[in-house]
Amino acid sequence: MPFGQQPSYLFRDNDRVYGDEVSRFVVGTEIAEVKTARRCPWQNPFVERYGGTLRRELLDHVVLNEEHLKRLLKEFIEEYYHRARPHQGLQGDTPVPSVKAEPATEWESLGFDSVVGGLHHRYIRVAA
Repeated sequence: MPFGQQPSYLFRDNDRVYGDEVSRFVVGTEIAEVKTARRCPWQNPFVERYGGTLRRELLDHVVLNEEHLKRLLKEFIEEYYHRARPHQGLQGDTPVPSVKAEPATEWESLGFDSVVGGLHHRYIRVAA
């Protein structure tokens, strides 16, 4: 599992695409499987929250065509969402752990890299 931590639960819907293999795998790994009620997408709060974040922070802005959308999604997820955006459920940290910086000295200042076409920024410490 990523970061060496096994989840305690797997939340999923009742789609038949999973077949019996997923349930057997989950039982074998001692992960508790929690299925949402049929025809109730609002019962999956994690995906719904991510979908809302994606819409508000990316899709509500200009998207030109399918290729542009694919590029923006890739950059948003890989460079911003996982590496720079603080997550409330991780106490303000990011899913990809970053090196914790020491407090800035008088010779350092704060710089930034533009990501997702300048829509968001990743802040970094730079020498003055």
